Amino acid sequence: MLRPIALIVDDEPDIRELLEITLARMNIDTVEAENLVQARKALAAQKFHLCLADMRLPDGDGIELVREIHEQYPGTPVAMITAHGNMETAIEALKAGAFDFVSKPVDLPVLRKLVNTALKLQQSGGDASAKVITDEEESPLRGKSSSMAQVRALIAKLSRSQAPVHITGESGTGKELAARLIHQLGPRNDKPFVAVNCGAIPHELMESELFGHKKGSFTGATADKSGLFQEAEGGTLFLDEVADLPLSMQVKLLRVIQEKLVRPVGATREVRTDVRIVSATHQNLAQRVQDGEFRQDLFYRLNVIELNMPSLRKRPEDIPELIDHLLDNIASNYQQPAPGLHKDALAALKNYSFPGNVRELENILERAFALCENSIITLEDLGTLQEPKGNCSDSIVRLDGENLEDYLARIERDILLQALEESRWNKTSAAGRLGISFRSLRYRLSKLGIDNKDEDA
Repeated sequence: MLRPIALIVDDEPDIRELLEITLARMNIDTVEAENLVQARKALAAQKFHLCLADMRLPDGDGIELVREIHEQYPGTPVAMITAHGNMETAIEALKAGAFDFVSKPVDLPVLRKLVNTALKLQQSGGDASAKVITDEEESPLRGKSSSMAQVRALIAKLSRSQAPVHITGESGTGKELAARLIHQLGPRNDKPFVAVNCGAIPHELMESELFGHKKGSFTGATADKSGLFQEAEGGTLFLDEVADLPLSMQVKLLRVIQEKLVRPVGATREVRTDVRIVSATHQNLAQRVQDGEFRQDLFYRLNVIELNMPSLRKRPEDIPELIDHLLDNIASNYQQPAPGLHKDALAALKNYSFPGNVRELENILERAFALCENSIITLEDLGTLQEPKGNCSDSIVRLDGENLEDYLARIERDILLQALEESRWNKTSAAGRLGISFRSLRYRLSKLGIDNKDEDA
């Protein structure tokens, strides 16, 4: 079996020698280049399995090389060597198409992990992954709309990178499914995919949940416990509803991303961590930054590449296919044949706005499946749907003598109470359902005089 070959591009002889020795011990041959001109000649002369390139070169910027390799030799992963602590240039390289980066002075264990991951990616062949995800028939992300085709194509590219990805979109659009696909199609797919809803963890336990703790570090810590970063080691950590992270945890998460080190609660030493971060939220994170509720530097670290999941109402042409797919899955779970759909029921679904997106469609169909008779889902089986999109004058509210302020307060109170009841009075979860911050929810509850005693109100 032929040994892999890596291209090393750096103008410092000591760095080139260190990398050459390290890779030789990993049974990897190397070709060295001191500048862009030599690197281009080497790339034109033979195929490489990996390229390690310095960010600053005598005759140009290393990012130029990243772009050229990304366009001309798309099967060759490029990892950048950056100055210590210079995350801005590292992020710029990742956006340009770099696979990953390593900081100077080079940490050899980190380098070895990076190289092994890059070789797995190169050996697996990016074209195969791209075919699976862009082929609509094979992808779990259903839909023939142009917006879903773009999502599948972008996921194919993201799976070849280690750059942090931030997934945006309304609740129910499939953000976690997209995160899982990025993981499954990438070189870390044989390692864990760990998902956590940041809004569902009590603030006082969040550090322990993410980073772990040592026995005796706090009341109730009766044994050492691994955190989610340790559980995801080598794989992907999906931080869902990342907008709900308290500011104190944002600072600690930022350091973990920059330094790739975690310190369990009560520990005296930091430990290395090797995970890919994928985050998501249905909230406007940029607006949260402007409001002072989310750190700008963490936002830039998480939002290196953004993936937006389109709402279902923006791709209505996908609804019939999604209905067929979801009904097949539901029927299979119950080991029964899939029911048909009456034309009136189909028309109602196609004309519905779906505020809860695909998740809501699935819930509606599962309920209808349980209620339908003679293997046909009728309009009545669908239950009450919101009014379809139309002329807004059709839904103008009549106040009937009630002043506007009182009316709005009553509506707000009803909505808050409903969210609290659906969340079993977990205020963090209720805030997530409403798409507002915990601080905003607490303010609104205080303004309206709502506390746990109002549960029966």
